[in-house]
Amino acid sequence: MNDTLTLDELRALPATIDLPTAARALGLGRTKAYELAKRGQFPCRVLRIGGTYRIPTAELLHCLGMDPGSSSRSGSCDHLLHEA
Repeated sequence: MNDTLTLDELRALPATIDLPTAARALGLGRTKAYELAKRGQFPCRVLRIGGTYRIPTAELLHCLGMDPGSSSRSGSCDHLLHEA
């Protein structure tokens, strides 16, 4: 079973998503994602709301090299994943 998100699924995400969903999009496991978020090293900006972590979808898409307003690739956060 492939747990990563498809391009169509990525484009259909709401304005913010939970940490496990962002981790799936980045190919990270849940445990690693929470470790990175707690250390302030998650590849995208993390919003801490009460006891939950939320990721702005536009920033996740940018990190994945996608322009949130189109289907083109515009940038990448690969360098952040390799540092983790």
